[in-house]
Amino acid sequence: MRTKVLIIISLSILFLSSCSKEAPGDPNTPLPGFPQTEVKPVLTGYEIIWGMDFLPDGDLIFGEKRGKLYRKTNETVTEISGFPAVLSTGQGGLLDVRVHPEYSTNGWIYASYSAVNPGGGGQLRLIRFKIDNNQVGNIENLFSTNGSNTWYGHYGSRIVFDRDGYLYLSVGEGGSSSYGGPNSGNNNALDLTSDWGKIHRLRDDGTIPGDNPVFSGNAGPGTIFSYGHRNPQGLAIHPETGKIWQTEHGPRGGDEINIIVKGANYGWPAYSIGVNYDGSAISSGHTAAGITAPLYTWTPSIGICGMAFITSDTFRSWKGNLLVSGLASQKLYRCVVINNKITEEQVLLSNSGRVRNVIQAPDGSIYVSVENPGRILQITAQ
Repeated sequence: MRTKVLIIISLSILFLSSCSKEAPGDPNTPLPGFPQTEVKPVLTGYEIIWGMDFLPDGDLIFGEKRGKLYRKTNETVTEISGFPAVLSTGQGGLLDVRVHPEYSTNGWIYASYSAVNPGGGGQLRLIRFKIDNNQVGNIENLFSTNGSNTWYGHYGSRIVFDRDGYLYLSVGEGGSSSYGGPNSGNNNALDLTSDWGKIHRLRDDGTIPGDNPVFSGNAGPGTIFSYGHRNPQGLAIHPETGKIWQTEHGPRGGDEINIIVKGANYGWPAYSIGVNYDGSAISSGHTAAGITAPLYTWTPSIGICGMAFITSDTFRSWKGNLLVSGLASQKLYRCVVINNKITEEQVLLSNSGRVRNVIQAPDGSIYVSVENPGRILQITAQ
């Protein structure tokens, strides 16, 4: 275990008039009447840690983007061999890792990763597998994107299970480029014959639920649940409503939080609050007939990625808040959620590196994956 670095972050009052508050300048000075939290590394010295989840016994499963899978038991980290070959070019690699909600009885673990597309470029795959003697086995291929990702960017990707046991997979727009507006050369996200730029909904065995949307031109339901997504890299279940919440990278500005609705069109590449990287406009706002506007946005972009709701009583007034990670901003945000609206945000961590993902552990603590070097921090309430 490397030298522990302790950072003290003060808790904050929930309902402040400002919608954007920085953490206190002196991290050792808590706000009056609130307990302190402790942040410490639980592991460090890895490459990019994208996906992580917990087994029922408390062991941590996590993966490096380059294609390595690990299991952490107490203070021991063991590599799990036998994971399929990944295409780690560009933004691809071993992406999300998710433990089945009924793992204790079925032993399934799910992962999304980029692989070589048979026709060239890259594709996104979803598999499930079991672990036996620190080896990946019983691999089942559940989903692969059609078409090709020739610029090796915007794969997505997150996995989440809802309360009914359905699996949701976020997939980025892929394609040959990313450019918004009427001159976009990549309309995968709006093309309902393409798997790219979508949120997909499947049964845990990869089959298609009968109540999935039936889009025009199709005789029956497919895996597509919503569309018009640019690069969705966060999915979480609202603890009260059970709805799927999603984070999505905007271009230059316009990073989004969305509530995913069956059959809805979220607009990309025709609509965005942001602008293209060359400064050209994409649309005049994000409101139009048939287009679902984002719930909340960031401009400038924070490089929005993983997200998690706090459901543990140990964080007291934070319970029900949403945690959001920022890659470009190198920050972890706490967002107050009231009646499906974000009313306030506060920076919890900053300047620790690119914040890739955040999850809640079975003991109620918060695990945060940070880059350069790849490491996982644990936030506990004191």
